[in-house]
This record gives sequence, C-alpha cells and structure tokens, in this order.
Amino acid sequence: MQSVILNALARLFFVAMLIFSVFILLRGHDSPGGGFIGGLAAAAAYTVITLAFGAAKAERWLILHPVVLMGVGLFCAILSGLPPLIGDFGGFLYHLWWEGQIGFLQLKLGTTLLFDLGVYFVVVGGVLSILFRMYETGAEEAN
Repeated sequence: MQSVILNALARLFFVAMLIFSVFILLRGHDSPGGGFIGGLAAAAAYTVITLAFGAAKAERWLILHPVVLMGVGLFCAILSGLPPLIGDFGGFLYHLWWEGQIGFLQLKLGTTLLFDLGVYFVVVGGVLSILFRMYETGAEEAN
C-alpha cells in the first residue's frame, strides 16, 4: 500500500537528510562525527526513498552501484594513507594537514577528510547493498 503522505514528503526528507549527512561528514574530520555516522545518515536518506517508491527507484537515484561505491570508498581510505609514506612524514595513515586561506574562507584540510570520505562511501554502499537485497528478497517471497 502506497502512503500519500510519505510519497509527498520523501523527496524533501531525502534532500534534508543528505545535506545533514554531508554536514556530519565534514564536521568529523576535525571534531566528533565523520564518515561512519555521515554514511549511516546518507543510507537512511536512501532508505526513505526505498520505502516510498521502491528499491528500483532508489537505485536509479544513486550515481554508482552500491558495490562500486564501496570500492571507491576503500580506494579513498587506502589513498589517504599514502602521502606520509611518499613524503617520509610518518607511517601509513599518519595524517597530514594543510591550512590556508582562499579569499575570506579559512580552510583546514587534511588526509583525514579523504579517509572519512572513504569510510562514508563504504558505509553507504554496504548498507544500501544489504537494504536492496533484503527488499528484493521480500518482494520475491511476497510473490
């Protein structure tokens, strides 16, 4: 049974939850939060779409397949550990920071942000892989 209220609000919730997940991701490289919790929030946004419109539509809203998303995330996480080895600054996953100013913006970027982004993608891909598989299994059992 389709819920008119859920269908009407699902897109709004989706956008709000994705924006909040990116906020959590970006806050986490310097404070509590980060890739794992942000990834769970993004997966929850796709869960709302799945509940409202079905798994097929939620998969179409993804840019990459969930398994590819996990691979990209793992690549980012491994890549974040390499700069210290190349520059002889420390061991693998020793985080480097860059602070600067572009115009009026004060930026603080580091390899931790790339690591958190990798964790974010792995969590989103993993949770959505499980979600879509459970949805397909439930649809098969219903038939």
